[in-house]
Amino acid sequence: MERLMQKIQMVDLKGQYKKIKTEVDAAIQNVIDTAAFINGPEVKNFAAELEHYLDVKHVVPCANGTDALQIAMMALGLRPGDEVITADFTYVATAEVIALLGLKPVLVDVYPETFDIDVSAIEKAITPKTKAIVPVHLFGQCADMEKIMALASKHKLFVIEDVAQAIGSDYTFSDGRKKKAGTIGTIGCTSFFPSKNLGCYGDGGALYTNDEHLARTCRTVANHGQSVQYVHDSIGINSRLDSIQAAVLRIKLKHLDEYAAARNQAALFYDKAFSGHPRIKTPVRVKHSTHVFHQYTLQLQGVDRAQLKERLSARDIPAMIYYPIPLHLQKAYQDVRYKKGDFPVTENLCNSVLSLPMHTELNSEMLKYITDAVLEFI
Repeated sequence: MERLMQKIQMVDLKGQYKKIKTEVDAAIQNVIDTAAFINGPEVKNFAAELEHYLDVKHVVPCANGTDALQIAMMALGLRPGDEVITADFTYVATAEVIALLGLKPVLVDVYPETFDIDVSAIEKAITPKTKAIVPVHLFGQCADMEKIMALASKHKLFVIEDVAQAIGSDYTFSDGRKKKAGTIGTIGCTSFFPSKNLGCYGDGGALYTNDEHLARTCRTVANHGQSVQYVHDSIGINSRLDSIQAAVLRIKLKHLDEYAAARNQAALFYDKAFSGHPRIKTPVRVKHSTHVFHQYTLQLQGVDRAQLKERLSARDIPAMIYYPIPLHLQKAYQDVRYKKGDFPVTENLCNSVLSLPMHTELNSEMLKYITDAVLEFI
């Protein structure tokens, strides 16, 4: 195979920037010119525009997605010892915040086809100490929120949606209603890390909710526990989205649906190339959710994943393993309740998944080069 002239990135932020350079540069310069670096108009305007896009009443910007999860749990009044159920197959931040606050992470398995949290496993894990469920909308499509919300209602539980990988995804209820990912549960939490579908040029995050009291509490928690300057009614943290990042996000939000369409085009190319291959399982699309393809993740069967990743790297094709070790087998989260073999789906996924380049700037030449290299090895 001949090498491509253009380097393939796992996420091509430079290529994306070039297309919006004029707008972004002007927006950043405006913040510098006005010197409104903290809680400036750009932050308020971005929050209002994201509220409109999501059709949600309140967006509370913060410093990053991990903070968003922490602020949500603090605002909901969760206390040490309370149990919070989440997926074993996810990035560590989801469980990290639960543990950091002295809450008890309760891990459950995921569905083998979609990577999303297994609702029947959630139900089995509920105890009198359970206070919240944190479904993770992994890789770009929604968990089965209708069933999760029914469970939450039955057991009077909060639902904190981790939507860091699925902003812009639409969930369709059985009666035909549609809602954006993160606007269905008690509160939604997202990240604007640069590689996210809606990413800034540093760190950033937000919470969203339709509950006015909860939104007000989140704002207080994120601002040192103060609603009035120098009056602290509760313990809080310092978590702000700065104005320059908000200015960048305002520009990129206008292109978010266009970005999702480009990612879906790339995903369709991958699907077609790998269709019917006995050793490659492509991502499954569920009927209840659109997919915004934060990642395009294959499940490999009977393939030496390490060798394939190495071969791709030798041809300047990046690939990533999300995630190589289940949470319950991470040293930081080892617990007498869990042992190897307890979460067979997650453990199998950790041994078989491989994510290929996925971003808005992939073209057919790049995609053919990637897929040809994968198929040639297998």
